[in-house]
Amino acid sequence: MKAFMAVLIVFNSPLWPIGENPIPGDPYIIINKKTNLLAYIDDNEIRNVYPVGTGKSEELTPEGEFTITVKAKNPYYRKRDIPGGSERNPLGSRWIGFDAKGTNGREYGMHGNSNPASIGHYVSAGCVRMYEKDVQELYNYVPLGTKVLIVSTDRTFEQLAIEHGALTKVTKAPQTTS
Repeated sequence: MKAFMAVLIVFNSPLWPIGENPIPGDPYIIINKKTNLLAYIDDNEIRNVYPVGTGKSEELTPEGEFTITVKAKNPYYRKRDIPGGSERNPLGSRWIGFDAKGTNGREYGMHGNSNPASIGHYVSAGCVRMYEKDVQELYNYVPLGTKVLIVSTDRTFEQLAIEHGALTKVTKAPQTTS
C-alpha cells in the first residue's frame, strides 16, 4: 500500500502534467506574439509579464500548446559552435526548451540573448528571446513539464489562462518588468 501511495504522489506533482491542460495553480506560460509579451502564471495568479522578441515572420515562432522538456544554464550554441558562457553566444545564460514541432526542446525555446535591443521586436529564427535578468528569473520558477501556450491574438492573458485552465479567477495582471 505504501508503494502505491508514493506512485500517486509522484504522478500528481507539477513535474508530471496530467492531461492537456494544467491543473489550476500549476505554473503556466503564455506568449502572445502580437504584443511580444510573455505571462508567467503560478498559484492561480499572473505573477509577472515580460517583454520578449519572437520570429522575424509570423510562421517562425510556432503557435500552440507545448511542454517545457529541457532547461540548461549557459547553453551551447550548436549552429555556430559557440560555447555556453561566451559573450558571443546568442542564447545568453539560460535555455528553456519546449517540444514544438517534435523537437524535444532542442530547437525552440525561451532564452537570454546577446542583443538586448532585440527584445520587443520580430527578430528571431523562431525562439523567444528575453532579457537576461528575466530569463534567469523565469528559469528559477518553471519546472520541467510546465505548459507553454503561444498565440497571436488581441485577447488578454486572463482570458487565455481561464480558457486553458491555468486560472480559475480573473486577477489583475502585473505591469511588464523590464
